[in-house]
Amino acid sequence: QVVLVSGHLDSWDVGQGAMDDGGGAFISWEALSLIKDLGLRPKRTLRLVLWTGEEQGGVGAEQYYQLHKENIANFDIVMESDAGTFKPSGLGFTGSAEARDMVREIIALLQPINATDVYDTADGTDIAPWMRDGVPGASLRNDINKYFWFHHSQGDTMTVQDPNQMNLCAAVWTVVSYVIADMEDMLPR
Repeated sequence: QVVLVSGHLDSWDVGQGAMDDGGGAFISWEALSLIKDLGLRPKRTLRLVLWTGEEQGGVGAEQYYQLHKENIANFDIVMESDAGTFKPSGLGFTGSAEARDMVREIIALLQPINATDVYDTADGTDIAPWMRDGVPGASLRNDINKYFWFHHSQGDTMTVQDPNQMNLCAAVWTVVSYVIADMEDMLPR
């Protein structure tokens, strides 16, 4: 059984793509690194995917989906960060009402950093095929007031990234992915 965390690496038409979507890749990698460094071993596999081809119609994600859809029943949740890594407020979530209630309980653990909101839907080109076929999905929600200042511009460089805000985003990703991966049962569909 798999909990998938992800970002993509293909928005580098100009600039460096550090915020879009390097930030999503960074926090996904960091989540797994933190869990490993803490010596935690969840019941389910945590899998990191760094998507390609999102800007070209999601061809990388579609290829991955085609290769793994026969095991769709074993995917517990698919998570994608693709809206920068500014101060997090919580998660967008797509899934059953029962699963949403469970996610609300999990995200409440992040009250010390004020990242406890659960929004109506998850967004993400790369996880859309999974959610369409009933796999619960989550996307990072954060303060995107400055997102379009840098999105697909020469200004999208590492100087956009605030290490403290990225750490908070990584905390959200780490807590949610680990707790779901370590629950007794998968999220209800």
